[in-house]
Order: sequence, then C-alpha cells, then structure tokens
Amino acid sequence: MAHARLAFRAFLLVLATALVLALYHWGKGHPQDLPWTPLSLADPVGRFTNFKIARVREDFPACRRLLDDAAEAYRVLPPVRGKATCGYADGVALVPSDGFSYAPRAEISCPVAVGLFLWEKQVLQPAARRHFGRPVVRVDSFGSYACRPIRGGREGRWSEHARANAIDIAGFRLAGGQRISIAGDWAREGREAAFLREVRNGACSMFSTVLSPDYNGLHRDHLHLDQAPRGGWSFCR
Repeated sequence: MAHARLAFRAFLLVLATALVLALYHWGKGHPQDLPWTPLSLADPVGRFTNFKIARVREDFPACRRLLDDAAEAYRVLPPVRGKATCGYADGVALVPSDGFSYAPRAEISCPVAVGLFLWEKQVLQPAARRHFGRPVVRVDSFGSYACRPIRGGREGRWSEHARANAIDIAGFRLAGGQRISIAGDWAREGREAAFLREVRNGACSMFSTVLSPDYNGLHRDHLHLDQAPRGGWSFCR
C-alpha cells in the first residue's frame, strides 16, 4: 500500500511538472494571453490586453514608453485643470503619419491612445482591407475632452470625456475617397455595415467601454470608446 501511494505521488509530481513546462513553453509563444507578462504593442491582442492597459492607466511615463516603443507619432499635451472632476494630466495628441490621421486631431488620455494604436493596427486596417481592399486613411470623430456628466445617465456621474479618457468615432475615410459613417451605414445591409460591426467588436479587446447604435439612441451616430476603470474587464455593446 505504501509503495502504491509513493508511486501515485511520483506520478502526480511528474504530471504537474509536465503541465508547468507545457504552460511555460506555450506562454513564450503567447505572451498576450498571460496576465503577468508586460504589455507590448507589438504583440497580438490577447485575453489580458485590457487588463494590461488598465495597469498603466495611472502611470503616464509607462504609458508613454509603450507608445515610444511602438514608434507611435504623438506629442504630450499640457495638463488641463477643469472645474469639478474635469481635466487631465496624461493627455497626448496623435500626429498624422504614414497617410493616416484623425479629424479633428485626437487629443486624448494616454491609455486611449494605446487602445487606438492597437485598434488601428490590429482591427481597423485589416478589416478595411478585407472588406474593401483599401486602407483607412482618416478616422472622423466628434472629439474627446468635454467637461460634462454622462448623457442620459444617473445624475452626478461624470463622463469619461471629462478626463479626455474617451473618444467618439463618427466615420472612416478610405483611400480613394469613400466615406463610411456610423449614422449612414450602421443600419444598412452590405459590407459597410459588416465592416462597422467588425471594428466595433474588435475594439472590445482594447477598450474598457465600447458603445454603438446597438446600445441606445444617444449613440446612433458614433462609436464611444473609453478606458474607464473596470479592472481589466470590458463592457461592449
């Protein structure tokens, strides 16, 4: 009996060792899917990308290093001190580069910039090429910073826009001039609507909140993307 127990324990030890080694080797090839590995904008988006972005939300220098390492073109904005809970100290302005830009220029918190970088490279451009055979050259927005409460929400709740921690996307311009808009194309059938839903769904992996016309009438003409503190989880609709 004692010999059998020892043999069983040895088997469990070997099995556990094999599982640890398998996880180690798998993790080396899939760092984006492990919660303890550092975020790199060169990695594919994974299960814990939102969680890793949340870790740099309060660390402006670390967030800027991510953009620097990815060679994202940006400049740091001076802090804004607004009334009540408004204002920001981690703002950046994305600079047009490689034929791609935001209109108006995206002036946002650094974590939103990280999300936009991943979204453009890993979701938006692949979707545009897949559906239209052309890249997106411009993203049209309704802006970011606005010192205001949440529209239609409970009284006293301030919007993530009040901290430049959100951006509202209105549409996209493709190379060649075609424009695709949330207001004009979301409710239609065809590749434009399929493209818009694909870029909405893809944004859920790198933003804390993604709201579209499917959420309510207040979002009938834009996608709302923000980095609200949710502990690495995402609300996407």
